[in-house]
Amino acid sequence: MSIRLANNCKHCENLMEGGKCKVHGVQVSNSYVCDSFEMKSALKDDRNCTSCVRYETSDCANPEKAAPGMLCTQWAPQTAA
Repeated sequence: MSIRLANNCKHCENLMEGGKCKVHGVQVSNSYVCDSFEMKSALKDDRNCTSCVRYETSDCANPEKAAPGMLCTQWAPQTAA
């Protein structure tokens, strides 16, 4: 099964801070999408030890080597939405 980004308001460049759509002027959530959907041009790709949920915990696969800027095959995002 492939993993893809959803075409919803969370990934739309028209989503303003506070969850308001700048095109329609209403509050929206991740459940919404419309014909004015525009994918954000850049997604955050900050995968390294400091963005890993296991960093500096007992679950870290490489506690002696883990450091900012490093990345291993056990990396897991701090938040999954």
